[in-house]
Formats: sequence, structure tokens, C-alpha cells
Amino acid sequence: MQITIVVGASSGIGRATAVRAAQGGAGVVVTYNSNAEGARETVRLVEEVGGTAVALPLDVGDSATFGAFRAAVVEAVAATWGERQVTGLVNNAGFGGGTPFAQLSEELLDRTYRVLFKGPYLLTQTLLPLIADGGAIVNTASSSAGTAGLSEGYSAYGSMKGAVVVLSRYLAKELSGRGIRVNSVSPGPTRTRLGGDAFEKYPEVIPPLVERTALGRLGEPDDVGAVIAFLLSDAARWVTAQDIEVSGGFNL
Repeated sequence: MQITIVVGASSGIGRATAVRAAQGGAGVVVTYNSNAEGARETVRLVEEVGGTAVALPLDVGDSATFGAFRAAVVEAVAATWGERQVTGLVNNAGFGGGTPFAQLSEELLDRTYRVLFKGPYLLTQTLLPLIADGGAIVNTASSSAGTAGLSEGYSAYGSMKGAVVVLSRYLAKELSGRGIRVNSVSPGPTRTRLGGDAFEKYPEVIPPLVERTALGRLGEPDDVGAVIAFLLSDAARWVTAQDIEVSGGFNL
């Protein structure tokens, strides 16, 4: 049976990915940090499309908890689906940028590193024994790691997301012997809760972003979730070591 762990699935892209994976027939392990209610809603939406999901707490910024999380995954997967392994892992947890370089504190830089790069790196390492041969890993990066249309305030965020893209290529190489595919997706501006619900609080930022987007609108979580679900599926069985920008032609 296909079982996917979606890290950071209490809202936004993670939630959309969980629902899409369930529509494709996968069981889903949903993780959340502070938004337990959002995780329960994701589980409800998965069940609404005929799937099965369980929600587990996880702080991606605290690697000391990863061993206990792996044990919880083992227990949940066995109890819910009678399985011992998972077939997919989506590293999606994170938080937004927006702090100018000159004002970025060492504390915030360290947190950005822990959540956006160190966390996914060590969590994947911790969960690797649970991922079945022939499985798939998808890491959420960002178009902010690109070379065009850079926005001030994203030096730390974009740098860590760039590291995620490079990590994904190396993992694709190192895990190829087990048939595990590894790819990343780089969303453009997408209507999520990142940045403290910035798009809800500051709707005036949306029109300038839409003007810079070839397809003429802001991205929605399902635009990205659909691509992640594809990369997890057998339809993408010959795709690995790729970064796919999912931006509607942002800065094209």
C-alpha cells in the first residue's frame, strides 16, 4: 500500500498535497507543530475524498525529537494500515522570510537554518529506514532560490531553499541504489499562511505579484500540491534529481 508522510500539512501546500495523495490512493501521515486544529481539518478533508489519515505532532526545528517521531510513525502506520514502511516523504514545513539582510538577527538565521534545512536533512536521515525501496521523496524549495526577480528580505530564506534544491540532487544520487526518487518543487508566490497570513493581512501586495506572473493570478496551494502528488506517484517513476518550478511563470 502507498503511504505518504506529509510534513507540515496543517494548512496550505501540505494540506493540498495530503488530499491529492489520498485521492491517488495513498494513506497519509499528517504532521503539525502548533496548528493541531488545522491538522484535524486536513484529516477530515482526506476522509472526505475517501482516504485515511492520521495526524502526529512534529517540530521540525527540534531534531532531538526525531527519534520519538519515527517511533510514533511506526506505531501509527502499523495500527492504521497494518504496514511497516512508508512509500513517500514530503518535507514541506517552514515559515516565511521578509527580514532585510541588515536586520536579520543571528537567532532568526539559526531558526531559519534549523527549520528549512537542518530539519529536513536530519528528519529524512532519521526516517530513511522506514522508506520502502522504490519510494519517493519530495522537498519543498522556493522560486526565491532562483536567479531572477529576487525580493529584498529573503536572503536567509532563499539561501536555505537553494540548499534544499542541492540536497535533493545529492539524495537522488545517493539513494538511487534503492530505487528511491528524490525531487524538489519550487513554488512561486502562493496563497498560504506563511509570513503570518501575509496575503490576508496585506492584500495590497497581491496585484504587483499577479502582474509579474505570466498566467495572471496568485498561486493556490492545490497548484503545488498536485505537482507534488504527481512526483510521488508511479506516473513520475522516471523523474529524479529535478527541481520543478511551480509558479505560473513568475518573473517570466
